[in-house]
Amino acid sequence: MTPDDAIGGISAVLPPDDSRRRALHNEVHARPTARIRLPALVVYVAVLNEGVDRAQELQHLRRLPGQEGLTEADLQAHFLRLRCPGGFTLKWERHTEFTRYSLVQPLPPEAGLEATDPPLLPSLKVASDWWAAIPGRTICAIQLAMVTADLADPPSLLAQARRWFGNQPVVASLIGREGHSIVVTDFRLRGSGFERMLVLAPPETSETRAGRISARLVELETYRMMALLGLPVAKMLAGPLAQAEARLARLTADMEAKTTSDQALLDELVGLAASIERAIAEHGYRFSATRAYDHIVNQRIAELREQAIPGTQTISEFMRRRLAPAIATVVSTEQRLVALSERIARTSALLRTQVDIAREEQNRVLLEKLTRGQALQLRLQSTVEGLSIAAISYYVISLVLYGAKALKSAGVPLHPELTAGAAMPLVLWAVWRLTRRIHARLHVD
Repeated sequence: MTPDDAIGGISAVLPPDDSRRRALHNEVHARPTARIRLPALVVYVAVLNEGVDRAQELQHLRRLPGQEGLTEADLQAHFLRLRCPGGFTLKWERHTEFTRYSLVQPLPPEAGLEATDPPLLPSLKVASDWWAAIPGRTICAIQLAMVTADLADPPSLLAQARRWFGNQPVVASLIGREGHSIVVTDFRLRGSGFERMLVLAPPETSETRAGRISARLVELETYRMMALLGLPVAKMLAGPLAQAEARLARLTADMEAKTTSDQALLDELVGLAASIERAIAEHGYRFSATRAYDHIVNQRIAELREQAIPGTQTISEFMRRRLAPAIATVVSTEQRLVALSERIARTSALLRTQVDIAREEQNRVLLEKLTRGQALQLRLQSTVEGLSIAAISYYVISLVLYGAKALKSAGVPLHPELTAGAAMPLVLWAVWRLTRRIHARLHVD
């Protein structure tokens, strides 16, 4: 018991744990490195797990000898190491896009460094039909042989390694700051679907170091393949991207020349923008994943701390020559998509500005017409008002005339026509004055 334990445990001296603390803390121990005793054979298969659930993988793992009692709870940690009868271990790891299966077993004696292109599949502790039935689609498969050797003469060892690969061209390098191991591979797929790697290490190599070397090499190749998944997408988009760029250039020219209506230009721009945004939405994750996987590849290469063997290309040199152009193509395609989207947005903004200016001009012309119409209406209204004053005055004078006639008939000494004529100026003034007062009140309101 440690002194801290004697105090009474963490809960006695600390605030309550965050619900995520223990899981996050144990994440660094989630995938411990395998311990590999040399000489050993590591058979590694990585499959894309899209559409494959844990239940299917569990069912497949139960087919291994002695693993019939596996449960779903055993697979919840995304990592499981199984020790199987027959002297081998199998490691299962589930990642976001792929699942890895790694078998570690003793290297068959006939597959040692002195062999020439030795067959490895017949010596596997797990039957071939089990490997073929792994749920998913294979993205990486490696047979990694790890043998002991004296590294005093790397060129001589490299010559033996070439024979082990069937005298194929290989890439190789000393790894580690002190050159503790030699890695050799040809990066070629064989008829079985596997590629081969060979590690030469001194007999005193520890099991943990052998496990770290194995992990770095298989991860390097796995993440290289995962990074390259973006290349077919980039090639597929090359043609449509070129067409979209040419289409945008034509639309911009039409907008400048004003040979096409603004509405037609806007409709075509909207369609072009929609197609580009759809491509970004569909493939943006793939491009981001490619950059992330490429970063991991570079990390794993740096962790190897390679030293060149005279006359042989190193793994990092091979990767820079073969992988870097493919990654550059993917990155360039992603940048073209983003740049094209931004150019379409700028062109659309210019077109909207042009449409707004045209609309403002139309509104100005319409307002001028409305102003002229209102002025004409005002003049017409003034004319009508003048006629209205005359008409009202006529009716009032007529009433005065009839009233005078009535008074005359009643015996009042009046002359109706003279009375009406005398009242005419007063009536006209009164009607005009009343009209002005009405106008003044309307304007005040």
